[in-house]
Amino acid sequence: MYAIIEDSGTQLRASVGDELTIDLRDLPKSASSVTFDNVLAVGDGAGKLTIGQPYVKGAKVTADVLEADVKGEKIDVIKFKRRKGYRRKQGHRQRSMKVRVTAINA
Repeated sequence: MYAIIEDSGTQLRASVGDELTIDLRDLPKSASSVTFDNVLAVGDGAGKLTIGQPYVKGAKVTADVLEADVKGEKIDVIKFKRRKGYRRKQGHRQRSMKVRVTAINA
């Protein structure tokens, strides 16, 4: 069984046991799981697919938090104007959260 979920403007395919990297969110320190209510589609392995309009009613995906704050790859943001002596370099590392899908309820 798998589900297509929407999180922070991105669509992710989730199956039970998958590890997903999602955008960082504010959770209480005692929270050990995340629930995704925006389920776009649910499919079983046999070819049956339920597509929501826009979301599947009553469908939820539950995931356990593995790491609460993960830093991604470093990217360099470079600004440059030729012949003007203008150069700027800035680095950025996107923070995210790593979760493992435990249940798909549809």
